[in-house]
Amino acid sequence: MAVYALTGFSLVSLLSFGYLSWDWMKPSLVADVATDPMEKSPPPTFTRPPHIIFILTDDQGYHDIGYHGSDIQTPTLDRLAAEGVKLENYYIQPICTPSRSQLITGRYQIHTGLQHSIIRPRQPNCLPLDQVTLPQKLQEAGYSTHMVGKWHLGFYKKECLPTRRGFDTFLGSLTGNVDYYTYDNCDGPGVCGYDLHEGEDVAWDQSGKYSTFLYAQRVSKILASHSPKEPIFIYVAFQAVHTPLQSPKEYIYRYRSMGNVARRKYAAMVTCMDEAVKNITWALKKYGYYDNSVIVFSTDNGGQTFSGGSNWPLRGRKGTYWEGGVRGIGFVHSPLIKRKRRTSWALVHITDWYPTLVSLARGNLSNVQGLDGYDVWPAISEGKESPRTEILHNIDPLYNHAKYGSLEDGFGIWNTAVQASIRVGEWKLLTGDPGYSDWIPPQTLTNFPGSWWNLERLTDGLRKSVWLFNITADPYERYDLSEQRPDVVRSLLMRLVHYNRTAIPVRYPAENPRAHPDFNGGAWGPWASEDDGDEWEGGREPLKSRNKKKKKCKICKLRSFFRKLNTRLMSNRI
Repeated sequence: MAVYALTGFSLVSLLSFGYLSWDWMKPSLVADVATDPMEKSPPPTFTRPPHIIFILTDDQGYHDIGYHGSDIQTPTLDRLAAEGVKLENYYIQPICTPSRSQLITGRYQIHTGLQHSIIRPRQPNCLPLDQVTLPQKLQEAGYSTHMVGKWHLGFYKKECLPTRRGFDTFLGSLTGNVDYYTYDNCDGPGVCGYDLHEGEDVAWDQSGKYSTFLYAQRVSKILASHSPKEPIFIYVAFQAVHTPLQSPKEYIYRYRSMGNVARRKYAAMVTCMDEAVKNITWALKKYGYYDNSVIVFSTDNGGQTFSGGSNWPLRGRKGTYWEGGVRGIGFVHSPLIKRKRRTSWALVHITDWYPTLVSLARGNLSNVQGLDGYDVWPAISEGKESPRTEILHNIDPLYNHAKYGSLEDGFGIWNTAVQASIRVGEWKLLTGDPGYSDWIPPQTLTNFPGSWWNLERLTDGLRKSVWLFNITADPYERYDLSEQRPDVVRSLLMRLVHYNRTAIPVRYPAENPRAHPDFNGGAWGPWASEDDGDEWEGGREPLKSRNKKKKKCKICKLRSFFRKLNTRLMSNRI
């Protein structure tokens, strides 16, 4: 009875209180610093290629930053964004591997074969080896390149590792999520291994150090040992704030008044990450890099709402093509920006960083064909119009086909059972099953994790496979216009047909038992040689683990719980 009472309260009450009437054209609750929006700072001295620091956070929700009105403290990010350019029309991908692959290659998933799901630890799969990566192009331009944090772009062969894909150094994890202290990762019961690597070696000696601190300290060490006279690129891919929800106790104590336990731990992790960014910024200034630097901040996908994240007031969550899954937090902070202290509504996608950063580095793009990204630096720095007018969010032919989709519903040109999404101008189209579609308010109720999926169940989408929204006028995706504007639906379906003709086959191979960490001394790492095919199988017995006592996977039960929960949610999906 209590759940049904909440159901009646949620959407109507929230609308009454004005939660969904937030002024989209003024999303920042922290005022921009400049009093005159047209005010321009003097042109910066751009005599040398800038130092580039790209910071990517994991599973941070759209609402989970101070300047979006969050209850989470992010003073460093708020200040950097306020003094730079906030990107409020910025798009990413709904899950980990796709965002990272598009950042590193400047190409849509359909053009790398990674359009379905993520790269899993036991799959013989990785970022295609024929792709010239962003760090490789920066190396060509004379940059020292370094990666710290989460890779998640495959590792079954050594040729797939970060140090073989353009990074001079690497400290971080290869898989999708690990324990923040022990760096253990389980890919199912009994399939557990250690995952922290220094270069191409296992970094056993770093176990016990909280990853957010460890990664920030490594960035400071890199800056201290490098000369600011030589250009440097550092890709900082924080593990935070992905599950498991772990944080030093002193950060959790700050949020002791939060009734929701998951939200409390999650908030602590976000604030801890914010302080890590503060330390990185301080190191840039201390060692003489700051005045000629560009700091880019981006999330990788929407927040996971049942793990403490919030995308409010957007619809959906991580893993969906609703705005809550694909609209990201993004900003650029740099003394080199010509028009600072403002909010930009230029359309920007994560693929755009590849040509933008290579151009900033004065690199050569003339020999790179087929990029889906655009150079958006003039739009960011000078406030010019973005060269981008559309975004292919994805076409995933392997995802569960929508029960009520058909070729007939797609005007005979597109099977609407296929999961796909595209934005063209102010219009956004979704087909197939876009994923869990509710609006999830900030988790403030003590028992929220156990009941939120009953709060805002939709009923109008049970027999649908096509949605159309005017995202500019309706950023919360409340008003489906597919029946009123069949002309626009048809036009966007034609764009999907166009992109689909350029897609390469999906690469999603079966898992290989040879990947088991027991074959690699108890750690996750490459298991195939350069000459081995994708279906290569080894016949050796597992090597003895480095530690005599086999490690127990502390997060397997948690992952199992989330998988069961996700299955339950998807069984009730629209």
